[in-house]
Amino acid sequence: MRVLGIDPGLTRCGVGVVDVEPNRTARLVDVVVLRSPAELDTPRRLARIADGLEAIFEEHRPHAVALERVFARSDVSTIMGTAQISGVAMLIAARRSLPVALHTPSEVKAAITGYGRADKAQVGAMVARILGLDAVPKPADAADALALAICHAWRTGGVAGAAVADAKAPLPEGTVLTPAQRAWHAAERSAAVSGAARRLKE
Repeated sequence: MRVLGIDPGLTRCGVGVVDVEPNRTARLVDVVVLRSPAELDTPRRLARIADGLEAIFEEHRPHAVALERVFARSDVSTIMGTAQISGVAMLIAARRSLPVALHTPSEVKAAITGYGRADKAQVGAMVARILGLDAVPKPADAADALALAICHAWRTGGVAGAAVADAKAPLPEGTVLTPAQRAWHAAERSAAVSGAARRLKE
């Protein structure tokens, strides 16, 4: 499964591509941070990032796209830039009939490190470890994009992904998960059981 992860931003847009095998091992395909200078007007900045994304989509032909979900921040300009680039990325994916998934930062952190409040250094270190890299990808936007791609593949691909999709089901015998995947699956099962209990009460 080839996943393209995007950490959207108007000034810096992290883009990471990973291949994930059915046994959940992940391999780095490409990672880049697209940039647009602040002195350009917004339409031209969007066009510059869009051109870069188009080239990456065309070169690597991903099976799915994972984006960081936009969430409220105090800096309105940051929210706007993130939302605008997210829209551009979704449009490019839609024109290629590719599925797009949105993941919150806490979801990604939980999937990668097993802890939803991990800091960027911890996420970057785990991304490097998962991909077998000698160093943490820089800047942080690059590591975040790769983390998004890995998170999405682990949640939706292979044996582990099937188990997470059906969170009430136990993992198949002999399945080996990383500590982060085990923590994520346990959380998903717990949420599923709680939801079922609530429905029974209703």
